[in-house]
Amino acid sequence: MQNKKISKILIGTNNHGKLKEIKDLLPKSTIVYSTKNFKIKSPVENGSSFVQNSLIKAKFFSKKTNLICLADDSGLEIDILKGSPGIYSSRWAGKNNNFNKAISKVFKKINKVDKNWKLKKIKCRFVCALTIYWPGGKKINSIGKIEGYISNTKKGKNGFGYDPIFIPLKKKITFGQMKPKDKYKIDHRFRAFKKIKKLF
Repeated sequence: MQNKKISKILIGTNNHGKLKEIKDLLPKSTIVYSTKNFKIKSPVENGSSFVQNSLIKAKFFSKKTNLICLADDSGLEIDILKGSPGIYSSRWAGKNNNFNKAISKVFKKINKVDKNWKLKKIKCRFVCALTIYWPGGKKINSIGKIEGYISNTKKGKNGFGYDPIFIPLKKKITFGQMKPKDKYKIDHRFRAFKKIKKLF
């Protein structure tokens, strides 16, 4: 039984951007359910790491639906801010998921630490932890990271979250300016998924 491929899965997120991106990573033949199908609100994420929070979500949604659940917890770590916003990345956007507000907060906080930051390369990375949780209690997780630096202005309308201010290493444009298919080939979620792809 252990090696049976996963043919249907619940994606444990109420974030439309994440849902779309994870769905695009899965094989076309996979039957995908979203939390919207069950009208389940997200659990409180009180873990102290991306892995703990992705497990909280995967376990919660799996138990509610009795389906295998794949949940993601991801965020932006900025070195000059000692790794913030980190696991609080989406919380910086507030109740209404306003990432313009979150991005302004990033700029303000960096500015407090270094007034001349716009002339420098401010190192950061996107981190993604994925957890698959089976109704029987089996679980698997993987982590993906992509290094980059902060753009000094918002650029691009694609993606979601902090994508308009993240420039991956060796690239000249932000995730927000990239075509989704180009972003999906290199981003943190893709890197985390690659490690568990064989389960599908």
